[in-house]
Amino acid sequence: MNGTEPERRLSVETDDLTLSVDGVDAEVHATDRRLFVEVESVGDALRMARRLPDDSVSNRAIAGLIREGLTAEVRVRRRTVAVVGAEARPGPLSYRLGVAPAEVRLAGVAGAGYGGLSAAVRRARRLFS
Repeated sequence: MNGTEPERRLSVETDDLTLSVDGVDAEVHATDRRLFVEVESVGDALRMARRLPDDSVSNRAIAGLIREGLTAEVRVRRRTVAVVGAEARPGPLSYRLGVAPAEVRLAGVAGAGYGGLSAAVRRARRLFS
């Protein structure tokens, strides 16, 4: 410890961890200060976010991330579509979609959606070639 960083009480380490919410499976990876939750599609990410329990346990978990300076990213096709925790800045879109206190990253959603559409077109071309 270098004296400038507060001692952290929360530590997350993962190896091959899978999270499942409402039938949506996600792979979870971690770095020193960030969790990455990888899902297959933007729809899965939205369904997962909406189905997380809106209770004191969820709220305490999010508050714990913030208190400890940690951030979790929800990613689709390596694009960040949502952020929760210390670095999340929810805006009007987050509230409209019902996922606040998560921050929705519109550029990530668009990029992931385009990537999914491109993959579907490539699969269709292979089927009809």
